[in-house]
Amino acid sequence: MLNPNLAPLGHYTFARLNEVLADCPPRVNEPPILFSLGEPQKPTPSILAETIAAHDDQWNRYPPPIGDEAFRDAVVGWLHRRFDLPEGFVDPARNVVPVPGTREPLYQIGFLCTPPEKAGKRPAVLMPNPFYHVYQGAAMVGGGEPVYLPAHAENNFLPVLEDLDEDLLARTALFFLCTPANPQGTTASADYLKRAIELAREHDFVLALDECYCEIYRGAPPVGGLEACAALGQGLDNVLSFQSLSKRSSAPGLRSGFLAGDARIIERYGQFVTFGGSPLPIPVLHASTALWNDDVHVVENRAYYAENFRLAEEILRPHMDVFIPPAGFFLWLDVGDGMAAARRLWSAAAIKTLPGSLMARDDSHGRNPGEPYLRVALVYEPEKTERGLRRLAETLF
Repeated sequence: MLNPNLAPLGHYTFARLNEVLADCPPRVNEPPILFSLGEPQKPTPSILAETIAAHDDQWNRYPPPIGDEAFRDAVVGWLHRRFDLPEGFVDPARNVVPVPGTREPLYQIGFLCTPPEKAGKRPAVLMPNPFYHVYQGAAMVGGGEPVYLPAHAENNFLPVLEDLDEDLLARTALFFLCTPANPQGTTASADYLKRAIELAREHDFVLALDECYCEIYRGAPPVGGLEACAALGQGLDNVLSFQSLSKRSSAPGLRSGFLAGDARIIERYGQFVTFGGSPLPIPVLHASTALWNDDVHVVENRAYYAENFRLAEEILRPHMDVFIPPAGFFLWLDVGDGMAAARRLWSAAAIKTLPGSLMARDDSHGRNPGEPYLRVALVYEPEKTERGLRRLAETLF
């Protein structure tokens, strides 16, 4: 007998995209450009391959479930550098655990942190709308009710915390918040994060902060959840930060990241790994340690993406009021009808994009907040990005 909680998980975003485009194959000779997938195309730093090669004699060893001291120390060092945390604020032994990227633990946290009921009712799992599809999967696998919170442009594409009523907060088990946001690239302020943390503690739910784009920014670095915790001065209770090397180090295939935050949840996750999780293989652990210790390649990454956004502004500004986000590597383009635009771009120009409606659910008025938008991933080198953006502009405008 199958678990009925898994039934809705067939609605995978990119499977749905393939269905949407199935009847309109490209009718041009141009090579396809896949602006649909947020997969970094910049080559990985050389230290990754070099470090794995230096430890290739350790593939025959079972990896430690919670990593090693060097990894955890590197992570804590990076957290303190990146977010200017007080010395000793994050304990490497209690507040950090390695994870295989962020997608997996974002999903797993659904069943690790969702009780059978809360406040005598089915637990609620909150997420912004539009959202990263894994948040919905986490709600479903944990038996919670996914609650889609409007995240409109006038509110910096973030849920309005003041709109959350007491009954909903009382039964909330998890609140997923992505900052910098996927898909919009906006960032939460320190005051916003502090209020979200206060709500998590007042109503005893887990604030799950997906911060995997926090190193890709233009201008001031985005505020982090642990930074807001430090400002509040009350430790890390009820807060988890999800971090990954996929975007920071252009290494999605490495499947390496970490969780940092509430020691109770970190301990529970470590217990889960010993039974059925995926610890980082030892050579991968060493490579990850080297990457977290190195900031030079991250500065190069930011320059790479900044050039792509400069090109986007130059090419698209004459045709539309293009929003250049402060962080991330996505354009969130208001084209009126994202689905129609995506089909036209694929059939007429071999440009694959992601309609915003596939990242969102209808609101209480039956409107899909992603419907007017296209998500465009600016992940290619500038020459290919420029070529693709010009084809996009010629096709749509």
